[in-house]
Amino acid sequence: MKRLMITTAFAMTAFGAQAQEIGVAMAQFDNNFLTILRQGIEEAGHAEGVTLQFEDAQNDVPRQLSQIQNFISSGVDAIIVVAVDSDAITQMDKMANDAGIPIVNINREPPNVESLGPLEAFVGSREVDAGTIQATEACRLVKEKIGNGAANGVILAGDLFIQAGRVRTETVQDFVKTPGCDFVKIEDMQVADWSRSKASDLVSNWLTAGLTPDVIFANNDEMAIGAAQALKAAMVDPEDVVVAGIDATPDALMALKAGDIDLTVFQDAAGQGRKGLEVAAAMARGEELAERAVYIPFELVTPENVDDYLAR
Repeated sequence: MKRLMITTAFAMTAFGAQAQEIGVAMAQFDNNFLTILRQGIEEAGHAEGVTLQFEDAQNDVPRQLSQIQNFISSGVDAIIVVAVDSDAITQMDKMANDAGIPIVNINREPPNVESLGPLEAFVGSREVDAGTIQATEACRLVKEKIGNGAANGVILAGDLFIQAGRVRTETVQDFVKTPGCDFVKIEDMQVADWSRSKASDLVSNWLTAGLTPDVIFANNDEMAIGAAQALKAAMVDPEDVVVAGIDATPDALMALKAGDIDLTVFQDAAGQGRKGLEVAAAMARGEELAERAVYIPFELVTPENVDDYLAR
């Protein structure tokens, strides 16, 4: 079991109390987006003067459930979760609730987000916005390329057991039926599990089978980069295919600047991490929350504004 302990300076109150201890259960450490999110938690943890214990579930649900139980047994003051599987969130929330420990889900939205209990909170972004922003700009770019003709597209989906994968995929599928994009026909959708290498293999297979899409909608940047790599390896002119990602990771911003992908959608991973930690620390102190679900907006990133995001 991978474990990362971070102990900040003990913040002393007027009563000399020690810092709170917060357990952080991450779906995985080996993920570019989640690394940035974890760094946001760490940054806010230092500012709040709390002790953080990180656990890596390595994308294994039973492992993450065991980690939650270990946090409860050790008597942490609050728990933060980036869930492996959206379906497991309800179980983890119940475990924490039964123990009387506040729990904050970050990034992966709980099924009961509209009716969170007094010991529950969520910090993330609205995934339908990500899919809509991505599809709107990608379709605009395709329209510029093909004029009044028809276009074909493919979708590289993340894990469909995670809300982000499902909603981003469904949003694109719905958007191409609207007047703004009904000239695009989705020829195929395949799950690439957020992976650069799996996406590259899938796009290579499509190209080998004779399918060269006009647009590739990728649920995240890693898959968009993998798609671009496959197109380059097959010597497909990047001007012929619109490649769209989501998250605006550092690698994706560089790929966008280099012209390998055409757009991404900024998801503020560090901001989600910072806010999630602030909410967890407040709940651990017994403070009332102004809102239990906090949504941080997505933002379109294009070659025209990519330098603004690289400078962040």
